[in-house]
Amino acid sequence: MEIHLDGKRVEVPEGSSLGDLLLGWDWQCSVAIIRPRVEEGAAESAEIRLTTTAGGLVIETSDPAVASRLLQPEITGRLRLHWQDRYAAAFGPFKSDIRPVREPWHYERGDVILGCGGYDPSRSYLIFARIRHVADHGAPRGGGVVGRVVTGRGVIDRFGEGDQITAVERVLQSTDRSHAIITHDAGFPLEDGMQVISYLEVDVQGFSKEEIDTTAARSVEYFLLSVQDGRFRVDRSSSTYISDTHLVPTAVPAELPRSRLEGTVTVRTSGKSRGSVYIYTQGVSPSPAHTVVGQVAHGIELARFAGEGDILAIRAEPERFDLIGLAVDEAKEVAERRGISLITDVAGGDRVVVGQTPETTLEVLAAGEVSVRTEPPERVIAITLDDEAAPRSVRIFREVTGLKHHAIGKMPLIFIFEDVYLFKPKIEKSVGIIPENTPTDEVPAFILAMTNDSRRGVGMVGVRTVVSTEFGPTSEPFTGTNIIGKVLDTEKLAGLREGSTVYVREVK
Repeated sequence: MEIHLDGKRVEVPEGSSLGDLLLGWDWQCSVAIIRPRVEEGAAESAEIRLTTTAGGLVIETSDPAVASRLLQPEITGRLRLHWQDRYAAAFGPFKSDIRPVREPWHYERGDVILGCGGYDPSRSYLIFARIRHVADHGAPRGGGVVGRVVTGRGVIDRFGEGDQITAVERVLQSTDRSHAIITHDAGFPLEDGMQVISYLEVDVQGFSKEEIDTTAARSVEYFLLSVQDGRFRVDRSSSTYISDTHLVPTAVPAELPRSRLEGTVTVRTSGKSRGSVYIYTQGVSPSPAHTVVGQVAHGIELARFAGEGDILAIRAEPERFDLIGLAVDEAKEVAERRGISLITDVAGGDRVVVGQTPETTLEVLAAGEVSVRTEPPERVIAITLDDEAAPRSVRIFREVTGLKHHAIGKMPLIFIFEDVYLFKPKIEKSVGIIPENTPTDEVPAFILAMTNDSRRGVGMVGVRTVVSTEFGPTSEPFTGTNIIGKVLDTEKLAGLREGSTVYVREVK
């Protein structure tokens, strides 16, 4: 049987299942399966899928006539890579009825252009714009843009000598689910001609091999954080989008409130859902509450058919560049692999990275170098946090220490008295710390706690080195104490000094 797996043709034996196709797959993640069929009303469709020897891509055409033209067998058979440069790649030649004008036009990355060589329509080409540029492609008045690539923009960069477009077909629309299935069943039987889409791939806003734009660097960094485990959790699903809310609420800057077209990835920047990541399956108008962080390059069908509760595999290009928490030798290896020069504050020694400049991935890649701040291992204390017993307090603690964003967080040590160590992370006055997981009989040694709203010292974090049956780790009564976790590196507390910054690493 022939299966289309993520834009590539794969042959499998009769009777094969999804597990035979996706060896080693994480079956918590759902995949989309589209059964082959002949679509009714196909002439009305404006989206087509191109299968190429470099990978699959989807084009949203500007009108149905263009789609019908590209679906003609005599055209498909002539779509071989004829020429390419850093700006564009052209497939053909074939005959068309365009009327070229001798004028240059402005093109954006992902534009699909119908042009011709030598201003001769009998030598027409389908041209893919790789980057923004101005050129005369022998196009008709208006520039000849017949569509745009909405999925698979990375394929445009991979086109090379010998590549060709091997198949052109219409895309199944989100409103027609009769032949589309979302499953994470390894035993699902395969059929000849099925399409299997296993993952989403996102090109982040501002990144390309040719240039890096850091306009949206901070909001892009948040997106890379949200998907760094390779998963997109579909917490909400509607007719126009799916969204992942697992890091809500998080403050994200509104850097790029642009149009939300199909395949656009945004982050909500205000309201109760701030920090939600959205992937749009249909175009909607711009919103000042959303900042654009990327564009789906592969797998939009997976987003179209996914429902609430599905977990989708997701890849982002580029991957996040975050050295915080790594040993210096590990940081050097990562920087070298990414082609980045590493500057350390202290030469030699067994030290741990606790900060980096620039802070965001795009800024580091644009600069080509990164400076890191390091500390000796004895200054980094391992802790555990109890999400189940104190979910709200733990969430606040991760936010104010930086553990929500990096492998190591920090907080100032303000007071040491006999068996008590008190820390004061900066917490906004508007943040409420309700009583949660308060002790009753006694507090064991080395328990980590936070003072709740019932006491004047709200937000104080403390640890006590001995058992107490009267006061919590922040020296407050039990009713004012929220137990949030435990210190593991207990021996390191003795080396701490008042007024110093203490670094913590969460062990899960």
